[in-house]
Amino acid sequence: MDALPAGRLRRRPLTPTSNPQVAVVTGASAGVGRAVARAYARRGARLGLLARGKDGLDGARRDVEQEGGQALVLPTDVADPDQVEAAAAAVEAAFGPIDVWVNNAMVSVLSPIKEMTPAEFRRVTEVTYLGYVYGTLAALRRMLPRDRGVIVQVGSALAYRGIPLQAAYCGAKHAIQGFTDSLRCELLHDGSAVRVTEVQMPALNTPQFGWVKSRLPNKPQPVPPIFQPEVAAGAILWAADHERRELHVGLPTVVAIAGNKLAPGLADHYLAWSGYASQQTDEPVEPDRVDNLWSPVPGDHGAHGAFGDRARARSWQLWATTHRGWLALAATGIATAATVFLTRGHETPRPGRRAA
Repeated sequence: MDALPAGRLRRRPLTPTSNPQVAVVTGASAGVGRAVARAYARRGARLGLLARGKDGLDGARRDVEQEGGQALVLPTDVADPDQVEAAAAAVEAAFGPIDVWVNNAMVSVLSPIKEMTPAEFRRVTEVTYLGYVYGTLAALRRMLPRDRGVIVQVGSALAYRGIPLQAAYCGAKHAIQGFTDSLRCELLHDGSAVRVTEVQMPALNTPQFGWVKSRLPNKPQPVPPIFQPEVAAGAILWAADHERRELHVGLPTVVAIAGNKLAPGLADHYLAWSGYASQQTDEPVEPDRVDNLWSPVPGDHGAHGAFGDRARARSWQLWATTHRGWLALAATGIATAATVFLTRGHETPRPGRRAA
C-alpha cells in the first residue's frame, strides 16, 4: 500500500461546500452504524456502507433511501486493509470526496481470559482495533491532500476502564485511544485541517448481544443503564460537526472514566464483585446459539437489540455537554443578576435632602 502524503506546515480551515455530505460508516449493517447511517441520510448525505453482512447492508441501504439519502453497499471485512482501501476508492468514485469517516465496526468475545484462545484475541484485535487503523489510513490518504475531513472513532467507556469477561474488546478500545492520541498530535504538528475525534459510549441496546461469541451460562446483556443507539448516532454526528477533542456520552460513561482516574483499585474490587452478573440476564443461553466472530449472522437485524423496554431514548448529560456554551452563558447571566439583586438589597438608604 502507498505511503501517506506528507502533511502541510500551516493549518487551513475546512472549505465550506453546498454539496451533500459524503460519509463512510463501518459496521453499518446493524446497531450504532445503522443508526448513524439513518441520521446522515436525514441530512440527504451520500453514504458508503461497510460491513460483512449483505442482508444487513441491504436493509441499511433501504433505510438510507427512505430517509432521503443515497447509499453504496460495500461488503467489507475491516480486518483486511485491502478491502477497506478498495471500499474507500469505490465511495469516492461513486460520490466524490469523503467528508466524514466513522470507524465503528467491532466484534467481541465474552469469556474469562483463561478460557480465551489466541485466535480469538487476534480476531477481536484485527477487527475492533486494526479495523479502525485501516479505516483511518484509507481516510487520511484522501483527506490529507485536500486538507479537510473528519475521522470519528467510536469508542467506549471501556477505553479507559477494563471490565471482566471482555479483555479482548477492552484491550482493543484502549489501543484505539492511544492510536488516536498519537494521530491527533501528528495532525497538529503538520498543521493539517483534517480532524480526528473520539466518542466514548455507554451501554447500548444493539443486536450485538444476541450474536456476540460468549462462554457465559446465561444470555449476554449490556451493563445497565442502557441507551438506545440513536443517542449514540446523535453524538457521533455532533462530534463530526464540532471542534471537540473527545465526547463522552451518558452519565455512566463520565462516572466510569472519572471513577477509574480517582480510585482504580476500588473499581477493580467493585467490578470483580458485580461485573459477571451485570453482563448476563437470568435466561440460560440457547444450545444452538450462533455468533458473528468469524462470519456474519444471516438476516437483517436492524439498529436495536432486545432491551428496548429498559433503554433510554435520551441522555441529559449528552445534552448538557453539547450545550455547555449556552449553559455557561446562562449561568453567568443568572450569577450576574443575583449579584446585582443582592447588592441592591443590602444598600443603606441615603437620607433625602431638605428643601431650601
